Amino acid sequence: MNINIRGDKIDVTEAIRNYIGDKLARLDKYFDEPDKIDAHVIIRVRNGEEIIEVTIPTNKYTLRAEQKHSDLYAAIDLVVDVLERQIRKNKTKLNRIRVTEPVGFAPIEDAEDEEESVIVKRKTISSKPMSEEEAILQMELLGHDFFVFKNADEECISIVYKRKDNQYGIINTK
Repeated sequence: MNINIRGDKIDVTEAIRNYIGDKLARLDKYFDEPDKIDAHVIIRVRNGEEIIEVTIPTNKYTLRAEQKHSDLYAAIDLVVDVLERQIRKNKTKLNRIRVTEPVGFAPIEDAEDEEESVIVKRKTISSKPMSEEEAILQMELLGHDFFVFKNADEECISIVYKRKDNQYGIINTK
């Protein structure tokens, strides 16, 4: 796996690079061709907490995990555990539905019992065109973390969501 490590308000030492490389190497066994997989790692410090964010784009999925901890090495261990769970969960689902085209994962040797995802509610919404500011207000009034709306400015369906840093993000459809 090719690893790109970047530090934000922190110097990434060789020891940190080696530790991240060793831990992410655990994930190589899950990919058919790990040499063709890129991992993007960002390390930040905010309010005395070490934050590590790892993004691994594959040909079918983008795996992403972020962990905070007062100790950087503990945060690295936690983020690799989360990524490994994500991979195992996706591999189990793919084998269950018998996907015929390759997805970049190696075959599963030991399938663990995973929680099965079940849709428990389905909703149909009607929406009038509104601005992004109106959508944020509506989301806040409902007390939700996201809100789907017809974006009057962009003339598309959009999703406004609240980020972990209490700012807002917008996802637009094409």
